[in-house]
Amino acid sequence: MLPGMRPRPGITIVGAGNLANALAGSLTQAGYKIEGVIARSGGASLRKAQELAKETGARASVTPAEAQAAVVWFCVPDAEVAHAALALVEKIDWKKKVGLHSSGALTSDELGALRQRGASVASVHPLMTFVRSSRPSLRGAPFAIEGDRAAVKVARCIVNDLGGRAYPIRKTDKAAYHAWGTFASPLFTALLATTEQVAAVAGVKPNAARRRIIPILLQTLANYAAFGAAGGFSGPIVRGDVDTVKRHLRVLRKVPAAREVYLALARAALLYLPAKQKDSLRKALDFQPD
Repeated sequence: MLPGMRPRPGITIVGAGNLANALAGSLTQAGYKIEGVIARSGGASLRKAQELAKETGARASVTPAEAQAAVVWFCVPDAEVAHAALALVEKIDWKKKVGLHSSGALTSDELGALRQRGASVASVHPLMTFVRSSRPSLRGAPFAIEGDRAAVKVARCIVNDLGGRAYPIRKTDKAAYHAWGTFASPLFTALLATTEQVAAVAGVKPNAARRRIIPILLQTLANYAAFGAAGGFSGPIVRGDVDTVKRHLRVLRKVPAAREVYLALARAALLYLPAKQKDSLRKALDFQPD
């Protein structure tokens, strides 16, 4: 350790899914020691934990016997956070330890059982998407943090070391915050899947549709980043092109689910974005011929 550097606490990770893998890799690169990876059970869960432990120089186990690290980070699905904490509450001395979980929707109170045993707890959620075949960098990623003062302080230091950006969040805002994130990635992916169905009506196969759509997607994101939603909005609605919208609605009768998505998003556009001929567009969207 170089002069002036603060010591970094050892970390035990509970779980070995997509988030755990990305987080463990980033923590290791940032100079943190992953002391253990605790699997939820044997079988496939343990095998994943063993793979992650081998990669990070940790020990994998289905028991917390090796969980002597100062920080225990729960990287399990939302429905399992409280259960995982209860499973470990009697098996670890929680005094002076920090317990963290990374649920976006749930508050630090999910770890309340650990708090009662002397731990300081917090929720630390990276606003990032994690899928099986990808390990995104957490550098620059925003982390929403709330919880006990001591745990929040530790969490902020870890996030800074990861190159992320720590932001406070109120417990009462977590559900809305997570809904926001769901719009930004999972539901955006659902929208992209819907575009493939519409492309098929135009005679374009899914793989070709994905390749062809990437340039306009990238430019749309660039426009949004540079000019905001209003400045980056284009197409028939902003122009007030009612006839084109009607043509879209007619052809989308072939894909009823996609038509419903179109209607919902077009109505949202009329609420939140600039558009000409708004009254005429609303009538076109509301007209449902047999």
